Amino acid sequence: VQLQASGGGSVQAGGSLRLSCAASGNFVRIMDMGWYRQAPGNQRELVAIILSDAVAPKVADSMQGRFAISRDSDQSTWYLQMNNLRPEDTGVYYCYAKIRRHWGRDPRESWGQGTQVTVSS
Repeated sequence: VQLQASGGGSVQAGGSLRLSCAASGNFVRIMDMGWYRQAPGNQRELVAIILSDAVAPKVADSMQGRFAISRDSDQSTWYLQMNNLRPEDTGVYYCYAKIRRHWGRDPRESWGQGTQVTVSS
């Protein structure tokens, strides 16, 4: 299973970007899907995630009201809409999924290759 992220780029503060992640390969079901980011010198942190057993998506506190996660009806592509971007949002954004590849097997984590987001002031 592969995750392909796209949509990163450079914007000025206050701008918007939309990231996409598409899962390909053989699998039964994507259980959880989301986005993490890593700024230079920092640890990777959760941005937003759709959990299979949750009522609503979770968005990190610092991004509430600015970022939103959504997915296609086929549930193999998901998005991160980022509005009102700030310089501190700069980093590499990774898509993440927990995927059940075979019935009866535990789901496994997968990561995309990362896409750079740069926000200038």
